Amino acid sequence: MSVIKHKEQRVGVFIDTQNLYHSAKNLYRARVNFGQVVKDALAGRHLIRAVAYVISTESGEEKNFFEALGKVGIEAKTKDLQIFAGGAKKADWDVGLAVDAIKLAPKLDAVIIVSGDGDFVPLVKYLQENQGCQVEVVSFSKSTSAKLIEATDDFFDLDSNPRKYLLGTGRGRNSGTPSE
Repeated sequence: MSVIKHKEQRVGVFIDTQNLYHSAKNLYRARVNFGQVVKDALAGRHLIRAVAYVISTESGEEKNFFEALGKVGIEAKTKDLQIFAGGAKKADWDVGLAVDAIKLAPKLDAVIIVSGDGDFVPLVKYLQENQGCQVEVVSFSKSTSAKLIEATDDFFDLDSNPRKYLLGTGRGRNSGTPSE
């Protein structure tokens, strides 16, 4: 992968919060330091917008997390957790993230998708081929779709230095496998 990064590049960062949360929890028994992730992914470039897609619960226990995101310059877009009859729960922001990335793409030189979800492969290809954007993915390689890594212009592997990108690291299982 050959990628160009320079300080004048206009960058948008779109964070699939649930994906990273579950990866960090399952791989390392820790939480993600989203501020550090965004800082390093930007690599000194011009941030136009950073958006984290998050789920609100009835208890509201995530309010402090939303405030912490704002303090490091990350906008939180919230959606209520859906609970269906029978107890099934759904918390999915993939379409919202994709629509926002497509809407902002004309104002961006580079799009950074912070997720390992292989469902974003069509988005990556669309942004590259139809919007002329450089598309980068940031995630833990142990829980990232191989097809997503292959499609992107650059892959930033959080597994390369997990302690730098995690808060409250436990011993971790380190047994994640790529998912699609």
